[in-house]
Amino acid sequence: MKSFTKYKKLFLIVLIPMFIIGCATYYTKNIEFQNYLAQGDFNKANVWLNKNTKDSDGKNKLLYYLNRGYVSWILQDYNESNKNFAIAENVIEDYIQNYYLDALTLISNPTIKPYKPEDFEVVMLNYFMALNYLQLNQFEDAIVECKRINIKLNQLNDKYKDHKNRYQRDAFANNLMGIIYESQKDYNNAFIAYRNALEIYETDYKEYFNISVPDQLKIDLLRTAYLTGFNEELKFYEGKFDVQYNHQENKNGELVFFWLNGYGPYKSESSINFTKIPNSNHGYVTMVNNEHDLSFPLYIGNKSKKEKDAFEDLRFFRVAFPKYMERKPIFTSASINANSENYKLEQVQNINDIAFKTLKDRMVREMASAIMRLATKKALEALADEQDEGLGTLLNIVNTLTEKADTRNWQTLPYSISYARIPLKKGINTISLETNSAYTNSQTHRFEFEGKNDKTYFHSYHTIASHNSN
Repeated sequence: MKSFTKYKKLFLIVLIPMFIIGCATYYTKNIEFQNYLAQGDFNKANVWLNKNTKDSDGKNKLLYYLNRGYVSWILQDYNESNKNFAIAENVIEDYIQNYYLDALTLISNPTIKPYKPEDFEVVMLNYFMALNYLQLNQFEDAIVECKRINIKLNQLNDKYKDHKNRYQRDAFANNLMGIIYESQKDYNNAFIAYRNALEIYETDYKEYFNISVPDQLKIDLLRTAYLTGFNEELKFYEGKFDVQYNHQENKNGELVFFWLNGYGPYKSESSINFTKIPNSNHGYVTMVNNEHDLSFPLYIGNKSKKEKDAFEDLRFFRVAFPKYMERKPIFTSASINANSENYKLEQVQNINDIAFKTLKDRMVREMASAIMRLATKKALEALADEQDEGLGTLLNIVNTLTEKADTRNWQTLPYSISYARIPLKKGINTISLETNSAYTNSQTHRFEFEGKNDKTYFHSYHTIASHNSN
């Protein structure tokens, strides 16, 4: 009993402060930064990042530079933005599996390791780098970033033998690539990129993310088929889209307008309860969750007799997992008025849906290792209890406090991306973006672009107003 009291005092002194700090999610730990973002005060958000540099190195380095890259982008410091995104990309490329940390995770939780990004986060930084290069008139570099999105997705999904992501190909990356090629009068490559985008929208995006083929993409595909002299392809797509293409030249240039709406989800913590089915054989025990129809066999044939007995004695336990909290945008639709014409902004990327589905795909892949992690904790409790009842009890407390999901994620990504292509007239063009909402009055934002000499302008605008989930 004396040893129990000694352990108890020591553990309370060390662990209670850890528990209080550890309960906070990554979102709440950075709530001041999040508040600046929600208020649209990006200068203060930038100052906050400059002052709070503790994450500029260490396990949260990647997230720190992703946030710096985003804030620099929205402040229109495009070179600085790409500098920060390049650092973030190097962190990802240098991410080497640390077996010591992986082993430690089995008796602790994933938050002790450097942040490993979700697959869609890996490629979204290339999208922002492409936008930066477009603003800097470095079109070849922008195309390279679009190509890298597809290359990275192929590499990521090649690693998964089973339970591959539904997000395996990026329609918007191909669409954007086509738009850039066309702006440089490379109609052949533009046609190929548009055709690839069409195929992905018709299959992956329609089935998994409920996004239809943008009407503008159909027009762009028809136009580049015409300009390339692909007459058979032009006839095919005219029949497919049930339209008759009528080519109209516009020598005064055009604007490609990207509307980024709201903020994507942030991570919180959830849990799933598992029970062990009564029978076990051939060195396996099986943990099940009937609510979600989950079943995971765990191999314990290579463990010591005491460990096996401890696993056999397992009946019930809880596993912590991250879950996304949706932040629905205040504005639900938008349009652009230019030269007495109205243009609908069509959604081409729903990052919120991609995030939810990618996380679900990852959880299915990683469920077995998470169960093994907690089962190992429980087995260690039983072994400790054999040696000292008080130590076993305190180890149970430790395991309860350290069973924590990794709630880190890139929280400055937009909820969705929409676009429109607007022909310009010669001289100054006043462009009005009107955003609509059921919760507040419509808002109008005005921009000016000079139409001249076949020039294509690229412009991005982010409306940040979102509902926070509780």
